[in-house]
Amino acid sequence: MGRITGMTGGQPVGEQTSSGQAGARASAVARRVRTHPAKWRTRGRLTYGMVAAIVVIYPVSSLMFRLRYRHGGRLPANGPVLLVANHISILDPLACARLVFDNGRLPHFLAKESVFTGFAGTLLRSAGQIPVARFSDSAHEALEAATADLDAGNVVVIYPEGSVTRDPDWWPMQSRTGVARLALTTDAVVLPVAQWGPQEVHDYHRRQLRLRFRAPADYLVGEPVDLADQRSRVRAGHPLTAELLRETTDLIMTRVREGLAELRDEPAPPTFHPRPRRELPGDVSGSAA
Repeated sequence: MGRITGMTGGQPVGEQTSSGQAGARASAVARRVRTHPAKWRTRGRLTYGMVAAIVVIYPVSSLMFRLRYRHGGRLPANGPVLLVANHISILDPLACARLVFDNGRLPHFLAKESVFTGFAGTLLRSAGQIPVARFSDSAHEALEAATADLDAGNVVVIYPEGSVTRDPDWWPMQSRTGVARLALTTDAVVLPVAQWGPQEVHDYHRRQLRLRFRAPADYLVGEPVDLADQRSRVRAGHPLTAELLRETTDLIMTRVREGLAELRDEPAPPTFHPRPRRELPGDVSGSAA
């Protein structure tokens, strides 16, 4: 009785009611939600090849791996991303694809041309995957295709080592420099990713397949690699020399190696394991150069 309640939109003016507090909280939540778009929206359009890949890879990877991500939110919701990962198993692309997909993007891998055959090759191309014809005059076409993919704002996944590491302790080996060419000639966010665990399911070194139900597969997404200095030099006319490409490649892979050391909770070696002189049958490459 006697309380003045001037009304605006049905709520008392000058008095914060419990319903008003609830409305304010709801508005704040709504604002936060709007800053993080729905993952299906950020993933973009699905081709029939990508749908087929999801139908196969999602349940298989869920049965094969218990996926655990650290800092998955560092994957940008939109814009070009060059995701750079170490290579520890012929199965790790399945888990790495899930890392990208589960964090709201669609992965486009650079992979050896020999897997792009028949109907499977048609699906892979439809899914946006990029064939690499290494050791040939057309190898540069993969880099051009990856550059165009990044310019279109997509996520390109690359394994600069080119094949599963030959390091007996699974640390990264010396990498090819195609990753540096992509990093220096595009505006993509360069994201180092360390992965650990899939080698326990398929041991490439021993040629052993040890099928397990939901084997742990750990992923750590690092902070974007700062290449402002190198990119400014290139834009100023500095040529892409072998020294610059090697410097940039080693910088990126050092960041990947540091993430792997954190995942494994042990110190990383100070150098990269030497590359093999030749590939072995069954090598599945993720490199462009």
